[in-house]
Amino acid sequence: MKRVRIDAYNVGLVFKKNNYNRILQPGVYWLGLSESISIFSMAKQFIAPCNLNILLNDKEFMDATIFIEIRDNEIALQYENELFAGVLTPGRYVFWKGLVNYKFNIIDLNNIEIDKNIEKSILSRKEVIPYIRVVNVDSYEKCVMFIDGKYEKTLEPGAYLFWKNMTTINVAKVDMRAIQMEISGQEILTKDKAALRINFFVQYKVVDVTKALVNNKEFEKQLYVLNQLALREFIGGYTLDELLEKKENISQYVVGSLNEKAKGLGVSIIGSGIRDIILPGDVKDIMNQVLVAEKKAQANIIMRREETASTRSLLNTAKLMEENSMLFKLKEMEYVEKIAEKINNISLSGNSLLVDQLKQIFVPVKKQ
Repeated sequence: MKRVRIDAYNVGLVFKKNNYNRILQPGVYWLGLSESISIFSMAKQFIAPCNLNILLNDKEFMDATIFIEIRDNEIALQYENELFAGVLTPGRYVFWKGLVNYKFNIIDLNNIEIDKNIEKSILSRKEVIPYIRVVNVDSYEKCVMFIDGKYEKTLEPGAYLFWKNMTTINVAKVDMRAIQMEISGQEILTKDKAALRINFFVQYKVVDVTKALVNNKEFEKQLYVLNQLALREFIGGYTLDELLEKKENISQYVVGSLNEKAKGLGVSIIGSGIRDIILPGDVKDIMNQVLVAEKKAQANIIMRREETASTRSLLNTAKLMEENSMLFKLKEMEYVEKIAEKINNISLSGNSLLVDQLKQIFVPVKKQ
C-alpha cells in the first residue's frame, strides 16, 4: 500500500496494471501495490494518457469533464472566463469542469457567411485569420460575387469577411467613377475616299454593375468597338471638305448613337470629342497649295480694289483741275514745292526768258 495526496484543483487517474481503474478528486488516498496514479491540473486541457474511448465510458469521468468533438468541416472558437483563448481544429478535446469557465462556439465551415454575433475583434486575431478570406471594396468601386461560378450578389463599398473552405468565391470589381477611353490612330475613309487618322476620346460611367460584369463579357472592349463603328459611320457619310466643316458635330453624333447601345452594357456616355484629325502627307500638301492660292486671290482682289479707288480719285481730281485753273495752279505749285524741298540752291543763267517762265509757274494768269 502507498499513500497519495491530490491537492486542490487537481485530479488523479488511477491505473491498475496499466489499465484505467478510476478517477480521484482532491484528497488523501491509499493505493495498492499494483496501482499507479497520474495527476492532472484542472486549469489545463486534459491530454489522455490512454485511449480516450476508455475514459469516456466512465460516467464519473464524464461528469468531471467537458467533452467536445469537432468534425472535419468545423472549427471551434474557445473562450475561457469570457475571454478568447484560441481556435480548436477538427478532433476530440477534454477540459476539466469547476476551475475555468469554458465556452465553445462551433463554426460550420461549409457556410461561407460569418455569424454577425461574432465580434470583429475576434476575427482579426492571428489564430482566426488563417480561416478567413477578406474582400475589400473601395469607396469608388462596386463588386459582384460569384460562388462556385454562380452570381450571388453585388457588394457595396466596404470590407467583407467569409469563412475559408472548399467553396470557390470569385469577385469582379468595377470603378464607378467617370472614366475616359482613348481611341487613337483610327484609319478611316471619307465619302470621297480620303484616308484620315483620328484621335478621339469618350467619357463614360458604369451605372449598372450587373449588366457590365455579369451580362456582358469585357464590356470595355465592346464599348471601344461601338465607338469605332460610330466614328466610321459618321465620317464615311461626308466628303473631306464637308467633314472639316462639320467636325464639331462628330461628338454630338457619337454620344447620340451610343447612348442606347451603352445602356445594354450598363454604362452611360457622358461626353466625347476629337483630339486630332491627321491628313495624309499628299492631301496636306494639296490643301496647303489651295490655301496659298486662296490667299493670293484675296490679295489680288484687295490690290485691284485699291488701284480702282486710286484711279477714281485721280479722275475726280483731274476733272476739278480742268474746271478750275486756280486749283490746277495750286496743284502745280504743290509739286514744285516738293521738288524744291530736295534742292539746296538754284543757279540761273540765260536771258529774261527763264524769269518769265518762273513767273508763269508761280503767278497765276488772270483771265481777260
